[in-house]
Amino acid sequence: MNAKQPPAGPRAEAKRLAIVGAARTAFLREGFGVGMDVIAAEAGVSKVTVYNHFGSKEALFTAVITGALDEPLGGAPTAALTGLADAADLRTAFVDAARAWVAAVRGNTDVAALRNLVAAEQHRFPELGTAWQGHGPEGHHPAVADALRRLTERGRLDIPDLETAIVQLYALLVFPHLVFSSYGTAVDDTATDRLITSGVDMFLSHYAPKGA
Repeated sequence: MNAKQPPAGPRAEAKRLAIVGAARTAFLREGFGVGMDVIAAEAGVSKVTVYNHFGSKEALFTAVITGALDEPLGGAPTAALTGLADAADLRTAFVDAARAWVAAVRGNTDVAALRNLVAAEQHRFPELGTAWQGHGPEGHHPAVADALRRLTERGRLDIPDLETAIVQLYALLVFPHLVFSSYGTAVDDTATDRLITSGVDMFLSHYAPKGA
C-alpha cells in the first residue's frame, strides 16, 4: 500500500509553512514535549491538519531543524559561494564568502538552540538524534558541493573526495561556533576572523592544484 501523501497546492503549502513556523517557536519555548494541539492552535489549523502534513511530531521536528539549518546558506552566502569559480582573486573571494557564511551561522541563534534541544532530548527520543544527523551539515551539501565542484572543474582546486572536503570545510569554518554555543559561550569577533582566514588558507593550500 502506498504511503499517504501530504496535502499539495499553494494553500496546503501556506499551511505547511505556518505549521513549521509555529512548531519552531513552540519547540524552542517549551522543548520537544510541547503538545501538538498547542502547535496547531498557534499555526491556526486543526491538529488533524498538522498530522495530515507531517504524520508525527518527530517528522515535524525534522522539518523544523532542516529549515533552520538551511537558513545560514541562504541569500548572500550562497551567492558568494556560487561566484568563487569566476573570482579573479580566489583567496580574497573565498575569505569574503566564508565571512558571509559564518556571520549567518553566528547570527542564527535558533540553530544552536535547536541543536541543544536535540542533545537534551535524545535520551528520551533517540529518533531526534537520527533526525539531526540526517539533516545536519549534510543538508547544506548542494550549495557547498556545487561551489567546490565548479572550482575543481575549472582547475582552480584539486579535490578528489568531495564529501571529505565538504566536512573539512565545515570543520574549519562552522563547527567551532556550534561547539562553543553548546557550552553557552561564543567565539569572539577577532578569533572568528582568524579562524576564517587561517581556515581558508589551510583549505586552499591542501587542495591547491599539483604544480601550482
